[in-house]
Amino acid sequence: MLTNIQFAQPVFLFLLIIIPLMSVWYWFKHKSSNSDIQFSDTSVFDKTPKSLRQRLFHGLFILRMLAVAFLILALARPQSHSSSQDVSIEGIDIVLASDISGSMLSEDFKPNRLEASKEVAMEFIDGRPSDRIGLVVFSSEAFTQCPLTTNHSILKNLFSEIHSGMIDDGTAIGDGLATAVNRLRKSIAISKVIILLTDGINNQGVIDPMTAAEIAKLYGIRVYTIGVGTLGMAPYPFKTPFGIQYQNVDVKIDEALLKQVAEKTNGKYFRATNKAKLEEIYKEIDKLEKSKIDVLEFRKKTEEFLPLALIALVFFLLEISARYLVYKSIP
Repeated sequence: MLTNIQFAQPVFLFLLIIIPLMSVWYWFKHKSSNSDIQFSDTSVFDKTPKSLRQRLFHGLFILRMLAVAFLILALARPQSHSSSQDVSIEGIDIVLASDISGSMLSEDFKPNRLEASKEVAMEFIDGRPSDRIGLVVFSSEAFTQCPLTTNHSILKNLFSEIHSGMIDDGTAIGDGLATAVNRLRKSIAISKVIILLTDGINNQGVIDPMTAAEIAKLYGIRVYTIGVGTLGMAPYPFKTPFGIQYQNVDVKIDEALLKQVAEKTNGKYFRATNKAKLEEIYKEIDKLEKSKIDVLEFRKKTEEFLPLALIALVFFLLEISARYLVYKSIP
């Protein structure tokens, strides 16, 4: 892509001062070259029209100045610069595995655990524009909401559409983890990561979470697990004939299992008791999994003096041709 024009010999540009000097010289020369003839009355010449040849006489000097100006520009050797960047990214592929079971509607996070988790995860996505990121959701079973992609706008749109009730209720941690592993097993990225977020205990699904963790380890996938929920009791909205009624329910997270899954895959377990803590956790994961970008820039210089030299030659030829063919003077 043409980015700019630079001069290899910019010192020659100082010669452009010749142009105004030539103009001054020409003005004095032309003024002093007029012959003075004494007439008692010159009114007879007032209405004498000037011919086209007379009107264009000063064009000879303009042609010469243009020729000199373009020749000086050519001597300064203008060069165009074409540049390109070869960006090699030590790529990270990340799959977010999110629990969307009914308990994620508990309101110990505002507005609730699921919506708070979505908001924080989207901020995390915004901070990693170079990574491929995918989304898996799970409840009583698991499915891929969005495959690995660098089109984060589509990813965020699909993320915003997830809600509790998309799948029958339950918590199939093993299935969610296995589905996320399946999205990454063919990845050729240097680093492969799963961030698994849940607020419950594995009580559904056909795949044991530790079996899924073993498979993740086999494919070199690191798993960060996050348990979301306050300590003790949390308000949960129940639908009743009289509208929504809130009751405090026990927060039960299988932290021992989540720690084992993380340790098995050289990951880390985090506990988020509120939205602020969840934000801190994602920031820590962001620091732990940084992309390394090496940029190699290539520049190609192209000489651009030839067109200017040709233009200067054309102006010189026009000036010489006009001077000796049109304005030829007899000695």
